[in-house]
Amino acid sequence: MKTLKILVGVAFIIAISAFALNKVSGTKIKGGYSIGDIATDFKLKNVDDSSVSLSDYDDAKGFIVIFTCNHCPYSVAYEDRIIALDLLYKEKGYPVIAINPNNPKAYPDDSFDNMKIRAKEKGFTFPYLTDDTQVIYPMYGATKTPHVYVLEKTTTGNIVRYIGAIDNNYKDASAATKKYVEDAVNALLKGKKVPVEVTKAIGCSIKA
Repeated sequence: MKTLKILVGVAFIIAISAFALNKVSGTKIKGGYSIGDIATDFKLKNVDDSSVSLSDYDDAKGFIVIFTCNHCPYSVAYEDRIIALDLLYKEKGYPVIAINPNNPKAYPDDSFDNMKIRAKEKGFTFPYLTDDTQVIYPMYGATKTPHVYVLEKTTTGNIVRYIGAIDNNYKDASAATKKYVEDAVNALLKGKKVPVEVTKAIGCSIKA
């Protein structure tokens, strides 16, 4: 009986410790970030073989971080819109940073070599990074490709201001009646509150 009490006590302490760790610096290991959390920076390999971090962008006002990939039809359907977002907002201080979170062993189409090919074929104007250790996407809480996180750069860190889908019609950009990412960035550029802060990301599940 005494041994059982000790085991229960140890389990309780471990559970409390895990909960506390999940709250450190806004990083939630399970469930990812919420609106208002400070997002972690990263150092990931780009398709040009350089390493890219958010801290590299001295003049940025924020970032449009998009978890995407090669093989997913939803990601493919949004590629032109992702390029358009970068062209529209990069010069205004909100560049697109694309990250492939998938395990290439599960989907060879998402290998680093194939990422290079896809970026060249489509003429990506933004970094296309590989989360090869699959550490970053769980921190953010990404579950789909594509899955968007709009971050506002502040003196205290990169604050999460929007999470979810790019718009409300993955099949046809011209038929989208809600452009969530554009609305979020436009609001931030005007110093206003983001009108819709969270939406459901529609896409393929991330392959671990």
